[in-house]
Amino acid sequence: MSAITYKPIGVVHSPFKEPKNVPIQAAASKDTKGTIEVNPEYVEGLKDLEGFSHIILLYHFSSVTGYSLTVKPFLDDKLRGVFATRSPSRPNPIGISIVRLTKIENNILHIQNLDIVDGTPLLDIKPYVPKFDCRRTTEIGWLKSKISKLAKTKS
Repeated sequence: MSAITYKPIGVVHSPFKEPKNVPIQAAASKDTKGTIEVNPEYVEGLKDLEGFSHIILLYHFSSVTGYSLTVKPFLDDKLRGVFATRSPSRPNPIGISIVRLTKIENNILHIQNLDIVDGTPLLDIKPYVPKFDCRRTTEIGWLKSKISKLAKTKS
């Protein structure tokens, strides 16, 4: 299989200057404000995005080096398979966050509820659509007994 190469479409600006003490999920980052600076050649692609209250961000965990197939998640003290976690230490260090979009000014998107380190390269933006993206679930695996720790846990 040949290599896959992505070119960032922009950069995330946030109050988190390093990975330490970042909320571990956007859902635990209430009201944290930041911006996305979209590269000029992609601004046309923002057309019609202002009508969405939330967006999905796909980004590159640029401060992560290496990976492990088993990791100790922030909400647990046991080793878990990396694909059963949201750990940034992955074979392909791609992150995903759903954030609130509050305003667009030219190539700058104003966002809230983010859990992303400042300077993170942005790979893609997708609109969050509840009918497409929200699923009623019954099982959340090992997280079932740990999810109550989310709001208080930082990286």
